[in-house]
Parts: sequence; C-alpha cells; structure tokens
Amino acid sequence: MARSTIRIRGTLLLGDDKASIARAAKIIQNGSLVAFPTETVYGLGAAATDPEAVKKIFTAKGRPSDNPLIVHIAEPEQLSDVAGQVLPAAVMLAEQFWPGPLSLVLPRAEKIAAEVSAGLSTVAVRMPDHEVALDLIRAAGVPIAAPSANRSGRPSPTSYIHVLEDLAGRIDAVIRSGACLIGLESTVLDLTGSRPVILRPGGVSRERLETALGCRVIVSGLNKESGRPRSPGMKYRHYAPRAPLVLIAGPESRRRLLIAAIVESCQQKGLHVGVLSSFIKGSARGLTPALSEPEQLAANLYQALRQMDKRGIDLILAEETEIKGLGLAVMNRLRKAAIRVLKV
Repeated sequence: MARSTIRIRGTLLLGDDKASIARAAKIIQNGSLVAFPTETVYGLGAAATDPEAVKKIFTAKGRPSDNPLIVHIAEPEQLSDVAGQVLPAAVMLAEQFWPGPLSLVLPRAEKIAAEVSAGLSTVAVRMPDHEVALDLIRAAGVPIAAPSANRSGRPSPTSYIHVLEDLAGRIDAVIRSGACLIGLESTVLDLTGSRPVILRPGGVSRERLETALGCRVIVSGLNKESGRPRSPGMKYRHYAPRAPLVLIAGPESRRRLLIAAIVESCQQKGLHVGVLSSFIKGSARGLTPALSEPEQLAANLYQALRQMDKRGIDLILAEETEIKGLGLAVMNRLRKAAIRVLKV
C-alpha cells in the first residue's frame, strides 16, 4: 500500500526511513531544499555545488547574503572535495572530533559554490554525528550546505516542529526525526591564519581544542562583530525570541537579587516573566525549570525560548553562566539574543 503524502502548507513532511531519505536526497539533487536533523540543530540543506540551490537557502531564511554557510560531508575523504587545501591540523582534528560538532574553516575548493562562502575564499566544513544526516548526504552524493533551519534571527530549531513553525511553505521538505541532543550549533574553528581562532563557540569546547592542538586558541565569537562575517553567528543578532531578553551579569548574589526583584515587580503589574537561571526553583507562572549546568542549559536553550514565545511571555531574564566548557557557547548565544546586558 502506498504511504500517504503529508504536506504542511506545501512543505513535504518525510520520515527518517530509507525510502524517505532517498526521496529527500532526490529533492537535494534537483536543486531544492530539505531540512534535516543533526546532533546540534536542524539544518536547511541544499547541494553545496549548486549556486542557484544555495541562493534558495538565503531566500527561505531571510538570511543576509554576506552570512556564510557550513558544508556538511559524510566521509572524511570528502574533505578534499570541499577544501582547496587540507591543512595538517584539519586532518588531526577531523580524526579526533568527527563525526561531531566541530566545523573547520579552510580554503574553499572551486567546485563549492561561491555563494556558500558569501564572497570569502574560505569555507567551513564538518561531518555531523547523526545517522539520518549522514545517510542523506551519502544518498544525495554531494556535500550539503546547511545553516540552521529557522527564519534568520530566530532561535535555532531542535525539532522538526520548530522547523515547520518557521519555514512551512518556504521549503520543499523536512525530515521528521528525534530531538537534537546537543542543542547548540557546532564550534567554528578557523585554521587559515597564523593561529587557530574560534569564530563561533559551540559543541566542542575551547579547552578540548587547546588540548588537541597543544596551543592556546583565540576566541572571536563573544563580542559584537563588524564588517563581513567569517562565520555564521558572528555579526547579526541571532537566536532571539519574540519577547525582549535581558541578560543579567555580575556577582552571583547581586544578579540573583536583581532577577528576583524584577520578577516580583513585573508580576505585580500583571506581566509574565520567563527566567533562564540555575537558582529558580519551583514552577511559578512564567518561570522555567532550573537549568543548573551549562550542558543542560545548552541542550534546552532554544526549546525554552520557543516555549516562552508560545506562552506569551512579556520579558525574559537570563542569568549569565560561567564562560568555560559549553558555558562559552551558551553565553555567546545569550549575548546575541539579548537586547540589553545589565551588569550589577
């Protein structure tokens, strides 16, 4: 019996079985867009060798054309198809961290569409640690360029439902699979300069990279950037919920007193406040459960922000976390999402 076709506002909803992945691969081969799961977030994929297909990504997302994409491969041997020069450090890091949430910036190969790199001579590439993503890339037979599968500036999607909320009717298909385990995008590491530089903190920590490389790694991703961005997530406001998000920074005791005072004041005015904090206990209206570890906050950050949107939260307060391990990536995302940082 033929399986019924499900479409959501014109976007084809596929399963993650072999036949569905083959159908998704055909869509990629035909120059169209498919959203697919990875271990980090859902990606919006197009053939990285097809300039017109890559342009569709920017259109669907409403993404600025100077914001580069990441190319995904299924085998380490494909690295030479994407990078014009495979640096020794890249080979070593790929052996240690692939498949996994590490994107390496290298010189771009000619066969990769220039639109992927937004006019730069470099390209970011990674091998995702997700069987559905790997099967799709293999079936498509081509490296897949894929940013997060959301409207530009919104919290990244960690489930196919999030993808449909943002992109139904704007893309050709989405593969329905489980939630993304890491919940934050990959670390983007630039290897083309005199020293390795993290352009975007992510799923592989600075500490792990420094151990692997045997040297200090510079971090460029925490501060606001100007000019042409060298990596996704560097220049523009990203990851933002609809409600204004205020980041509370400073000594722990002071920031927690301020958060409690703001919550009380807002609730007296009938406003609903959402809080991302490790000290909030209980389930008062508008508050999220405590997220006590950076890994826990990372895995649930985008989901929590999207849930607050659905609940009609008026204001989101986020408490800073320690800038080490995945905490570096969490703080990068919170700073990008915040309209204001309050230091106490």
